[in-house]
Amino acid sequence: MITTLIIALITFIGITLSILLFPHIKIKNITLDTYWLIALLGAAILLIFSLVPLNELWKTLTSSSAINPLKILVLFFSMTIISIYLDELGLFRFLALEATKKAGKNQFVLFLIFYLLTSVLTVFTSNDIVILTLTPFICFFCKNTKINPLPYLIAEFAGANTWSMMLIIGNPTNIYLGTSAGITFIEYFKIMWLPTLCAGLLQIILLVLIFNKKLKQSLEITKEEFHIDSKLDLFVGVITLVTCLIFLVISSYIDMEMWLISFIAASSLIIVVLLIRLITHKHWEYLTSSLKRLPYQLIPFLLSMFVIVLALNYQGISSKLGEVLNHEPVIWIYGPTSFIASNIINNIPMSILFSTLPNGLDSINYTRAIYSSIIGSNIGAFFTPLGALAGIMFSSLVNKQNIKFTFLDFTKYGLIIALPTLFTALLTLFFII
Repeated sequence: MITTLIIALITFIGITLSILLFPHIKIKNITLDTYWLIALLGAAILLIFSLVPLNELWKTLTSSSAINPLKILVLFFSMTIISIYLDELGLFRFLALEATKKAGKNQFVLFLIFYLLTSVLTVFTSNDIVILTLTPFICFFCKNTKINPLPYLIAEFAGANTWSMMLIIGNPTNIYLGTSAGITFIEYFKIMWLPTLCAGLLQIILLVLIFNKKLKQSLEITKEEFHIDSKLDLFVGVITLVTCLIFLVISSYIDMEMWLISFIAASSLIIVVLLIRLITHKHWEYLTSSLKRLPYQLIPFLLSMFVIVLALNYQGISSKLGEVLNHEPVIWIYGPTSFIASNIINNIPMSILFSTLPNGLDSINYTRAIYSSIIGSNIGAFFTPLGALAGIMFSSLVNKQNIKFTFLDFTKYGLIIALPTLFTALLTLFFII
């Protein structure tokens, strides 16, 4: 038990240090992220020394249960490919440019429109995709119009990691915690729409109060036009996303698992796009670029973290930790601890670990623990850059644009915005469950 715990702790610390100190390594012409390599090493050591039996791992990977990590990966990657494809077509950039036209020269209006756009796109796609897409656009736009990009960047990141709570597909942590607990798409929405709405409304009020002075500067809109080249491809992508969302909503009524629905949707999209390319002889750029942009490093990372948590379960460590946390009031224990844990070990490992901790609770408190952990995993992402992989990518994108935004800056705004948002979401959850 002690050996397993030490290996797990060293792995978690190693991942954190790698993100902070040496996020990448270069082997010849190939650049690799280090966080998943360290996770893979930790998992390999546990398997080599039989601290988690191979037959236990195999049994879980081939099981039909919701906690099967392969199903979770299929669900996440299927929704991601649809979102990235729409981004490659230029849908997100087109919407962002249209938003700037509606604002005129009023920064307050532009700020609110951008926050609304970020929120809506996050709800129906994914927080990571929105952050990776809109962050460079905001940087370029603010440089061209000579306005301070900080309010828009912070609002984008905070909004994306708050409204991502609305649907189960909004964040990989939602997918893992929700599906591992057997929560359906519609069950999740019935609980989480109100905490998300209350947290989001408080957040935009806080953001306007914080950046009130910066937003008073007049705005000089540059005339930039952008047109989506392939309307047919866009139509196919939007129809695929809408159809997928409809079937996810009714998945519990038609007795069809969410991973299978999303897989069929993504596969159908790829097949239809391939047929369009073969018939029209148009270029393959949209599809190939989408496939290249998929976050493949999450596959070894999630599976490695799953092995580590499986070892903690097998050795009885998770049950011991669960005994410490499984007390009333569950919401006010799991919410803050998941929030803090996200910023120590990152929110994906936290979610895998926390999915196992409430197993000793009764059904009501188990549900409370899962939903409060989901809230902590999302909002914890904008307390420090370590809270989520999106935070690391966001900081990297901002720094590449020569915009000064340090770890301390991130944490300062995170402290002001994240804590009230967390409290509001948990308080709302407390009154509805």
